[in-house]
Amino acid sequence: INNLAIGILIMVCIYFTGVICSYLQQRIMIGVSENALVKIREELFSKVQKLPLKYHDTHTHGDIMSRFTNDLDAVGMMLNHTMTHIFSGILTLIGTVTLMFITNWILAVVLIITVPLLVYVGGIIGKQSRRYFVQQQQALGAVNGYIEESVTGQKVIKVFNYEDTTMAEFNFLSDYLRSKQMKAQFFGGIMGPVMGNLSQISYAISATVGGILCLTSNFDIGGLTIFTNYSRQFSRPINEISQQMNTIYAALAGAERVFEVMDEAPEKADPQDAIEICSKENSAEGSHIVKGEVILKDVTFGYVPGKTVLKHINVIAKPGQKIAFVGSTGAGKTTITNLINRFYEIEEGEILIDGVNIKDIKRDSLRSNIAMVLQDTHLFSGTVKENIRYGRLDATDEEVIAAAKIACAHSFIERLPEGYDTVLEGDGTNLSQGERQLLNIARAAISKAPILILDEATSSVDTRTEKLIERGMDQLMKNRTTFVIAHRLSTVRNADLIIVLEHGEIIEQGSHEELLAKGGRYYQLYTGAVELE
Repeated sequence: INNLAIGILIMVCIYFTGVICSYLQQRIMIGVSENALVKIREELFSKVQKLPLKYHDTHTHGDIMSRFTNDLDAVGMMLNHTMTHIFSGILTLIGTVTLMFITNWILAVVLIITVPLLVYVGGIIGKQSRRYFVQQQQALGAVNGYIEESVTGQKVIKVFNYEDTTMAEFNFLSDYLRSKQMKAQFFGGIMGPVMGNLSQISYAISATVGGILCLTSNFDIGGLTIFTNYSRQFSRPINEISQQMNTIYAALAGAERVFEVMDEAPEKADPQDAIEICSKENSAEGSHIVKGEVILKDVTFGYVPGKTVLKHINVIAKPGQKIAFVGSTGAGKTTITNLINRFYEIEEGEILIDGVNIKDIKRDSLRSNIAMVLQDTHLFSGTVKENIRYGRLDATDEEVIAAAKIACAHSFIERLPEGYDTVLEGDGTNLSQGERQLLNIARAAISKAPILILDEATSSVDTRTEKLIERGMDQLMKNRTTFVIAHRLSTVRNADLIIVLEHGEIIEQGSHEELLAKGGRYYQLYTGAVELE
């Protein structure tokens, strides 16, 4: 009885030890996997912030988002579940092989000889499986990109009755994703059964050889029984790992797409001797105070090799001047402003600010001294006040209100439910397009940047609001070098210099009166003889 009680007590201790070990294993693996995912996610997001604008222009938002969600989820699934199976399987294999050699080294060698066959067959299936899992993740990214694009453009889809075409295009992408998923799951799914059957063949061979040894040598039946149990134990972790191959290959495909982004070249680093620039209001010791002179010298640029967008552009903007760019769509107006901000690097020529090449200026310092009002407005989740303050984070509430008044946004903000504390969500969908643009202009107004770029700033507002904005803009542009891109030529009549672009070249430049007197392209555009395309 005492021996029985001791045995039961030992079993209970072993049981609870197993429970505690399982608990610790799960806690440790969850901690390791989640910490790894957090680090990868943060590094991926940090890398996305450092990528040049060209990358964002050539990849859909949905596909980039898919790297953060589906691809990282696949990696997390493997770290959380599969890794424990791999570790325990490796330990089981090592222990089993050791015991097999102790029991009968001849049978152990026979069983080990069959391992290359398992590796070879598994490699063939795994190669196909991995290829389709990579294609599956790529197709999933394409589906997510299309969904993001369709949801964002839902109003346009409905206006032009594009629902049926959109559904047909989505069905095509969805069917393509399904075909890749089916192939990936098929090759991943047959891995387990194939490896299991090959393991049974190994088991049969070792049992046959063991039987022969029992008849011809001194190997006993009990030893054979023990060895065959080890043989089954040997194949069990292999089968378990093979059944996890779907998760493993999905994770590898996801990790490959994540590290594809991580391996992208970031924006070109600033030279070590790059200088800091600042406005007069934000002057700091050792920084170059920007007066606002901007010169483009023989600038030539193309987004893709062999296709030039700008050809030998020469522009001189003196401090405080207003420079207007007009021309047909695709003439290169917005490209010039992108180059001033160093969103893209020019191929030939140079751009100077107060005589300093912008390549010799720290990129962050350069952009902090250039305020932009883009044609496409973007508001962040947060209050109205926070969105305006995005232009200068240290601005006071009084400066926020003053900027809103300059942009003629104060009156409509006051009518909002919570005024300046009204929370905006979904890119400000509860505001009209014109109101969103007014907030965008207020964001630029609060900045103390000495250089201002207005890219179709009034394209989304009505004529009455445009007149109000123009009065506010005059105050906003005071003592700032301003570049204006506008289709409405009435908004650039008071510009110090109007530059007419066509096919990436300057064909005319001068004041409003000078260009009208020439009777050239600008005169034709202004009088309506020809229209901007």
